[in-house]
Amino acid sequence: MKTFILEHPRIASEKRFNDIANTPLWSCLMGGYAAAALEKEGLDTTFFDHAVPGAKFARSRDSILDTNPDLLCINTVYFWEHTPVFFKFLSDLKKLGFTGHINLFGFFPSLVYREILKTCEQVDSIAVGEFEHTLPELANALKDEAPLKTIQGLALRSCLENDRSRMRIPEKNPDIFAFPKRSSLEGVVTILGSRGCYNHCSFCPVPSFYNQGSLWRGRSPHNIAEEMQTLVNKGVCKFYFCDPNFIGPGARGKRRIIELMELIKPMNIKFGMETRPQDLDDDILESLVEAGFESLLMGIESGSSNVLERIDKGSGPVQSSKAIELCRRHGIEPEIGFLMFVPDSGLNDLKENMKFLMDNKLLDHVARTANLLSHTQIVLSGTSGYRRFEEGKRLNKSGMFGFEADVIFLDPAVEWIAKLLTFACHTVLKAMSHSRSPIYWKNEDNEFSKEINDYLINLSYDLIDLADKGLEKLPPKSLEHWEKRILTHINTTLEQEALILPRDCSSVVKPQ
Repeated sequence: MKTFILEHPRIASEKRFNDIANTPLWSCLMGGYAAAALEKEGLDTTFFDHAVPGAKFARSRDSILDTNPDLLCINTVYFWEHTPVFFKFLSDLKKLGFTGHINLFGFFPSLVYREILKTCEQVDSIAVGEFEHTLPELANALKDEAPLKTIQGLALRSCLENDRSRMRIPEKNPDIFAFPKRSSLEGVVTILGSRGCYNHCSFCPVPSFYNQGSLWRGRSPHNIAEEMQTLVNKGVCKFYFCDPNFIGPGARGKRRIIELMELIKPMNIKFGMETRPQDLDDDILESLVEAGFESLLMGIESGSSNVLERIDKGSGPVQSSKAIELCRRHGIEPEIGFLMFVPDSGLNDLKENMKFLMDNKLLDHVARTANLLSHTQIVLSGTSGYRRFEEGKRLNKSGMFGFEADVIFLDPAVEWIAKLLTFACHTVLKAMSHSRSPIYWKNEDNEFSKEINDYLINLSYDLIDLADKGLEKLPPKSLEHWEKRILTHINTTLEQEALILPRDCSSVVKPQ
């Protein structure tokens, strides 16, 4: 019985190049966890990680055909407008004679498994939800020619006959999972310290992926430290915890992290993490920093209490400001998860966002400014926000299986600002990727960068002021007029010193 785990290639999106919400970050470890789970069962397993820059589907196809596994399991990631390429890849495999069982797993197929099975005959099954138990059970059943229908968490076409959910109940103790296989140990190595999240933000697919079990389950400190020590022994010195929420809920979560910090402190490593504002205090930050903590992504999302309530964030601007100040007091400059635009926001919400960002000195350099001022809420299938907008008949489904959707804004003025400010920020971010640009991301600390940074801030205020006076007072083609005006200003600024940037930056890679 031969099994093959694939991390398929990704193709960068033109429109969504700056958006990271197509899948939660910990998806990058799913293929490795799946391969480790199959190997733990003694199954002959090949793991190919082709989710690397430059990888082509042709290489994945040839690797699979050469190996000719009985079971092909693929961590399937939605990659915007290019997702159909993946399903054509599956069709090509079948046309070329591949006869093995094709199984998909991960966030995307779990949340739209019915739609995939209804329309994609090349897919034999989908592991819905956590897969570390489901995939070995599937492999063993195929080996023994046993029925598949009884496997918990496995969706087959026969399951479409009723509405019963096929999502597997999550494992209560994540310590029992084998450490994930890894294709590389270079640079910063990702690691997962917990499963799920204790909150239920309306834009996030994580709660839906675990909707029949505990929303947050932490690995024990000793289990995490054991994996880290194994990697340190192999030369790893930098880690990034890709948990949606690293610290976990309440006093118990903090005690667990402080215990973990004591265990990893002697390893002399550096690490980053993601967490929520309310999980931080002086004691825990002191413990983190002493153990090598150096980078943080904090999910704040908005400076408007009204917006935070609408997206079920469970925190407020005052709490977020205190968390930012707390981090800086301990020598950590946090990066911020922020939604400048949500479909339910009004002009006052945008004004509050600008006040929050300015008061907390978050618009201080062009890369961060362009990111924070350009993000619009993304609505993906399976989230509570998707369901709410659909019930309100404000959803325009797009992409394969309607996995993503555009939402009708409550206020057309907010939508107008969102389009123009996003256009400006994306133009700047693409220019930052051009090695000849004066704001090239490797060397952005100069007068050009400051001028562009100030321009984006002033543009935000100008657009809000204009919209506040009423869109009906603007010329019919105001959007087109402003886009040309924005592009002209940015190019004029960046073409100083006889530097000519391409007018079409679509082929430029974004800064990392």
